[in-house]
Amino acid sequence: MFFYMPVKVYCENNCVRAHAKELASFGKKALIVTGRSSAFKNGSIADVESALSEHGVEWTIFNEVEENPSVETVMKGRDLGLSRGADFVIGIGGGSPMDAAKAIALMICCKDAGADYLYDSSAVTDALPVVCIPTTCGTGSEVTAVSVLTRHSIRAKGSIPHKIFPVLALLDGKYLMAAPRRVITDTSIDALAHMYESYLNTKSTDFSRMCVDAGLKAWSRSREAILSGAPLTIENCTDMLNASMFAGMAIAHTGTTLPHGMSYPLTYETGMPHGKACGYFLSGYLREADPEDAAYLLKGAGFADVDSLEAYFQATCGRDQAPESVLMQSIQNTLSSPAKLAQCPFPVDEAVLRRIAGL
Repeated sequence: MFFYMPVKVYCENNCVRAHAKELASFGKKALIVTGRSSAFKNGSIADVESALSEHGVEWTIFNEVEENPSVETVMKGRDLGLSRGADFVIGIGGGSPMDAAKAIALMICCKDAGADYLYDSSAVTDALPVVCIPTTCGTGSEVTAVSVLTRHSIRAKGSIPHKIFPVLALLDGKYLMAAPRRVITDTSIDALAHMYESYLNTKSTDFSRMCVDAGLKAWSRSREAILSGAPLTIENCTDMLNASMFAGMAIAHTGTTLPHGMSYPLTYETGMPHGKACGYFLSGYLREADPEDAAYLLKGAGFADVDSLEAYFQATCGRDQAPESVLMQSIQNTLSSPAKLAQCPFPVDEAVLRRIAGL
């Protein structure tokens, strides 16, 4: 067995300000990578600016990261970082800004390379230091080496082969409190999918399952609060951030499997949010799994059975029926991906995938 988690993590109230010196220690000019508005509304940008200013670090903000960030956006951020002499990168937001930050940090170091370098598995992975500050509760990107990008040239979404772990992650529940409820529900389902897919995985180990166990305990403590629609407390938000982090640690060692692999066409072709798209296939995945393992995972998250999980998904995210053509694209893409099939712990054929997709 093998366990490697090189990211230094702080999870506490006001942790950006509390660890300002460490945040500012990675260089003299930071490129802050984020989306258009949420980091400004939740106070995270202000906290980071104050921390950097306190220690004499200059910064430039690149706030053009869209949901499901594209290769084109990464290259635009790279160009800005190069023009401003950035020597480290700070990703603030959900998975999209954090994944983009990793890819931008890579491409700044490869200043003469074109976008194809992102997908060159034989190329050297050399990136600027990356600090991540999550403000949603699903991706766990702050503790993984993965960067998922959209490739419009082939109408697809997927991970780049380069592995780029952040050097520091700062988790503060107060930033999540400002997130729209839809974002919290969608991303919390993403975290749950990470845990279920990591546990039900041929690469699963005692170490990765340890992270899943810890994550499920944190996730289940605030499940009812999310379902109720009542205002979330700082404790709820901290639980969900921790659950997402532990889920990220788990998939950093196993990767994801069928629900994530099948979700990408739904996101690209229909615009369905990533977490919701993963949740679309999650109940079906558990129905195909070993019953004892499935029962353990369901109980860990506070569900009596798969039907209870499905009811929760419908109540929080909704189940919009995806077009059959897109679902068939998901199935065919998965069948043509030996890596995803190899990580599934039960035999898979088209009939199994059709059941998971509800066809």
